[in-house]
Amino acid sequence: MREPVRWAILALTAGVLLVIHPQATPAAAERPAVQPAGARMAAPVSPTPAQTPAAPPQAAPSDSCIDCHRNLGGRLAAPALRIADDIHVKRGFSCSACHGGDPRAPGLEAMDPKKGFVGKPKPAQLPTLCGNCHSKPEVMRKFNPKIRTDEVARFLTSVHGQKLSKGDTRVATCTSCHGVHPILAVSDSKSPVFPANVPATCARCHADAQYMKPYSIATTQYAEYQASIHGEALLKRGSMQAPACNDCHGNHGAVPPGVTSVANVCAQCHGSQRDLFVRSPHKAAYEAAGFPQCTVCHSNHKIVQPSDAMVGAAAPAVCAQCHAEGSKGAATATAIRTALDDLKTSMGAATEVVARAENAGMDMTDAKLPLSDAQTQLILGRNLVHSLSLREVQSAATEGIGLSQKAADLGRAGLAEIAFRRRGFAFALAGLMILALGLYLKIRAMPGPSAPS
Repeated sequence: MREPVRWAILALTAGVLLVIHPQATPAAAERPAVQPAGARMAAPVSPTPAQTPAAPPQAAPSDSCIDCHRNLGGRLAAPALRIADDIHVKRGFSCSACHGGDPRAPGLEAMDPKKGFVGKPKPAQLPTLCGNCHSKPEVMRKFNPKIRTDEVARFLTSVHGQKLSKGDTRVATCTSCHGVHPILAVSDSKSPVFPANVPATCARCHADAQYMKPYSIATTQYAEYQASIHGEALLKRGSMQAPACNDCHGNHGAVPPGVTSVANVCAQCHGSQRDLFVRSPHKAAYEAAGFPQCTVCHSNHKIVQPSDAMVGAAAPAVCAQCHAEGSKGAATATAIRTALDDLKTSMGAATEVVARAENAGMDMTDAKLPLSDAQTQLILGRNLVHSLSLREVQSAATEGIGLSQKAADLGRAGLAEIAFRRRGFAFALAGLMILALGLYLKIRAMPGPSAPS
């Protein structure tokens, strides 16, 4: 077939295919849609995806509140300049959601009371104002279904809410703790109600002696908390598991724990200790005396690291606060402390022997296992102190002593093995030296080579 004829046939075939399957060509995908009659046709050529310029940002809807306040300067401009970080603004709310008015109206018309403008809410109005959204499940589930919607009801049961309802506007309300302009999410580390910030937030009022003077409330709680084991864990080590003020006192329904509820408050974290205390003879005695259970021995805000020194019949043991020396209670406390001390002494001796064997080169893994189990028994014994049961504490101590003695036996066996090996090495070395000396003497005694004649 001649070359021109062949190309003509190929071109004709391609044309037929394009008519039957127009989507087979990339140009078809880029072809503009059919326009209505009279409409202006778009440019037929589009840039490639890599060349497509970014769409211009959409202008935010005009908000006269923000536009105006930004230009006022100073104190009046601050809310408008900071509101972009507000959790509500990020969810689509703006100034008028709380302050009312019409943000679409220009100038002072936006603040027309006929348009619902309320200006700066008074403290007594804040719970209801915030509750307009936060007390409505049908509203809150659109944004976060996990958020509780009973905060206002709980606030009204709190000490703060009760005083506010009686006209005391100096007490904490929603914005006192959550802040305003911006209000940040609880999970935001800059929020005043972020767990690590809660103590300082409460301290703004509760550590101010002058501010708290009308209420006759102590103002040392924050300083004591900072020195406590809880404050050490939360504020210095950053442990979010450590309790802050609201974990014990509540947040929206903040009420100081009563005498009979202290143990249940502590039991949120320390359940096993509470259960042991409940079956101890102390429970009935404390209830009869009106003692607040856990805090009698551990204090409340300044809770320090517990130690065995707290147990016994003489100061600084807390038992001595109630049990006079020579009493039955003092004798029990002394016996419990002795059991714990005996276990620690046994563990210390075993640890020293095992360490010597290990440092000498022996594998002491088998000895460390019973030592670890002995440590567990020591922890158990210390925990059982809350039961005030001498029998149970002694049982744990006896088992721990047995385990530490087993570890000590393994350590001594390791030391004996090392001593045996050293003696064997000494004998072998002595034998080799004697053999070497004999060979040397033998060689010395051998006649040397005869001189040539």
